[in-house]
Amino acid sequence: MLIPRQQAPDLSVDTLAAGRFRLIDEKPERMTLVCFYRGLHCPICASYLKELERLTPAFAERGVATIAISSDDEARARAMADKIGAAKLRIGHGLSLADARKWGLYISASRGKTSIGIDEPGLFSEPGLFLVRPDNTVYYLSVQSMPFVRPNFAEMVQALDFVIKNDYPARGEQLLEQPAA
Repeated sequence: MLIPRQQAPDLSVDTLAAGRFRLIDEKPERMTLVCFYRGLHCPICASYLKELERLTPAFAERGVATIAISSDDEARARAMADKIGAAKLRIGHGLSLADARKWGLYISASRGKTSIGIDEPGLFSEPGLFLVRPDNTVYYLSVQSMPFVRPNFAEMVQALDFVIKNDYPARGEQLLEQPAA
């Protein structure tokens, strides 16, 4: 289980237009937003990533770099990028399921063709959203076992304004075994 204020797992994937992405090498002013998505087969992912594409400049204004990553191969990732009109949002592909598990992502098995007529991969990861500080510590995380009801990017932009203004710390860092300070 990932814990806020602790080190994020290693993350390294190829991107469609920005070379190799290595989280450890990211040095945004404030954070990197890592959005793990299910893949080309997911119509909810396409809508969600369109919104992230639209708001990527707002995140950048707040010192937050963005990337969307799936276990899809390059061809499927490119098809998703085309579908959402990705121009500002980096699209990563080839996430191994072992790495997905290190991030606490749930893994699902294929149920065949989806409602949009695209085959699901044999196995793929479910969604997750993370904010990671430049020191590679987890600031925020949300992991889902279903494709529905995801964190709202517009609300996250507004929350970042509060976080920045108030130097708000990451929360949820306490383990049950540790006494509260």
